[in-house]
Amino acid sequence: MILARRVAAEGLGSSLLSATVIGSGVMAERLAAGNDAVALLANTGATVAALALLIALLGPVSGAHFNPVVSLVLAFKNKLAWRELPAYVVAQFAGCCAGAIAAHAMFALPLIEQATKVRTGSAQLLSELIATAGLLFVVLGHRRSRDAPWMIASWIGAAYWFTASTSFANPAITLARSLSDTFAGIRPVDVLPFIAAQLVGAMSGALLAQLVFRHSHSQSTAPAASRNPLSAIRPKERA
Repeated sequence: MILARRVAAEGLGSSLLSATVIGSGVMAERLAAGNDAVALLANTGATVAALALLIALLGPVSGAHFNPVVSLVLAFKNKLAWRELPAYVVAQFAGCCAGAIAAHAMFALPLIEQATKVRTGSAQLLSELIATAGLLFVVLGHRRSRDAPWMIASWIGAAYWFTASTSFANPAITLARSLSDTFAGIRPVDVLPFIAAQLVGAMSGALLAQLVFRHSHSQSTAPAASRNPLSAIRPKERA
């Protein structure tokens, strides 16, 4: 039952995050009167706020990954049991897709659409690699649990603006956004290259964090639980 509760938290958090990203994009586009900068600013603000809140709220329950590449890296680092990884990943993908459907329902759009927004090319893929690498670098590098929500949300918010792709950095939400022909959408044909770039970026970020933070973490005098670079987003209970 403990694992079921954690997986449910991952699914719920992923759904709410996806609904925020897509729904705020719809609202922003409708209100911005064609000004993409204003629309992106509104989309960014809503995403940052929701992500920080969800990490703070659900981190003690499931770890608040909401992202298959985060869960995969944690499994490699023995912070998540390999037997639990499939359940987490399924919940994240299902939750993000459900969030897209919920966002469409709230704005009276077709529940499932085929996105037509083109997101392709080497610049976009490099952007996804860097955005995801930075995300994992922050996830693995932060030291104090109370810093996780604002640090992770801040990175994503910044990467919305300094990357050409607007920082998807998450395979589950990438797939969900292909179901939405809105401001946040991505053509289905562009999904797999994005996910490949995200996987490479996640491993790169994990390796960089290992290189940069290994010594400083090992020298810390803090208790063992707080030295864990993922302590802010690890569940309190284990199955």
